[in-house]
Amino acid sequence: MPKKKKAAAPAAASVGTGDGPACKAAKVHHTGPACLSADTPAGLFQSLIHPMGQDEFFSGFWEKRPLHLQRSDPTAASYYQSLFQLSDMKAVCAQGVEYARDLNVCRCVGGKKKVLNRVGRVNYNILNKDFHQKKATIQFHQPQRFKDELWRIQEKLECFFGTLVGSNVYITPQESQGLPPHYDDVEVFILQLEGEKRWRLYHPTVPLAREYSLEPEHRIGSPTHDIILKAGDLLYFPRGTIHQAETPVGVDHSTHLTLSTYQNMSWGNLLLDIFPSMLFDTMQSDISMRQGMPRRHLLDSGGDLDTGKRMADFLRGLSDRLESGAIAPNSTEMRRDFATNRLPPYTENEDDIAPSGKIPELKDSVRLRFRDHIVITVEPNQEKTDEATELVVFVLHSLRNRREVHMMGSSDPEEENEISQGLRFPLSHLKALRQLQEAEELSVVQVDLPSDEAKLNMALALWTEGLLEVC
Repeated sequence: MPKKKKAAAPAAASVGTGDGPACKAAKVHHTGPACLSADTPAGLFQSLIHPMGQDEFFSGFWEKRPLHLQRSDPTAASYYQSLFQLSDMKAVCAQGVEYARDLNVCRCVGGKKKVLNRVGRVNYNILNKDFHQKKATIQFHQPQRFKDELWRIQEKLECFFGTLVGSNVYITPQESQGLPPHYDDVEVFILQLEGEKRWRLYHPTVPLAREYSLEPEHRIGSPTHDIILKAGDLLYFPRGTIHQAETPVGVDHSTHLTLSTYQNMSWGNLLLDIFPSMLFDTMQSDISMRQGMPRRHLLDSGGDLDTGKRMADFLRGLSDRLESGAIAPNSTEMRRDFATNRLPPYTENEDDIAPSGKIPELKDSVRLRFRDHIVITVEPNQEKTDEATELVVFVLHSLRNRREVHMMGSSDPEEENEISQGLRFPLSHLKALRQLQEAEELSVVQVDLPSDEAKLNMALALWTEGLLEVC
């Protein structure tokens, strides 16, 4: 694991509340971290929003309104600067990045995005020429694939939020704008790394939007916030917030990092995930749901009152079963997608994720490793071809995910499938696996399985996968 950094001097902060143009509070000297701390997921997020506390942030701002945190102490001006700088682009280009896939060159002209990409691999000298002569913005996709510090930060944030965290770096020259006004389908954290950027935010036309969309100037009205971000500042705004940004006159260039999360993580997305399997399971035990529809139903409009009442009865029945615990919501696809596509644990040595220490025996106390990277699902056994549906338990993990394709997709579907399979256990092992998940440490002999052989076999399987260690 990386060595701990020495803390920088504490930063004074002023807070824009989001009720209108960012209003400066009285500058107060705050004690606490003034650099990003990646020791724990919660510690990392706390250092990201310092000096604000997490309770205040999630109750007052998350999914509700923008937040501008100013860190005006000169000694904290480089608060985020180590994450990425314009000078890093030369080394990045040497690693074989390509236009469109890894990087866009673009500029907002007349309220529209003009893409100035060339073809193939990016030549740094040509990129630098386009940046200065064409006043083009460099939009660098998912830099955590190339920068270890970003990998370390985003991996911890994925543990903190329990969902994917992507990023883009935007480098914009003086008196220029890269993108037209638009809104996103993600929660956005802007970290100003170099220079300054002027941000204008507008009331959402689609609060908590589910998709990206452009918004023409004549529809968005006057900005609710007009903010100058300086190096070390943070700006947060919820999905759906319309925004545009430009580098002001007199500023050589601006570099900022956009961290984005909570895409497709709404209650509606969860319902879309759990309803198919929940309905299928209920049909197995409820004969009323297996009765046939009226004749010619598919030829009719399907909007009659009787059909609506029947649907309402079925939904009330599902609601009763959920409240009583007779059925459980199981978000299998969302969990599997997260485990398959997230970042692997940050490590400076690949051997750190290999099986660790001695092989477990019955008398040993054991604990899970990489606990935040483990997802347990209950799914039908896909290998069975007979009519009976057998449920099995999968222990999915991200230890062997590839950082190089994070948020980019994989060109090898078979490799993705192999990674996503994880370990499979009989349904009878679910309680024992939950027991390991919830305990800080547990003796193998105490595992809730009927035989010593079953206990030892499960422990050995988890150890071999790198998920278990002897205390």
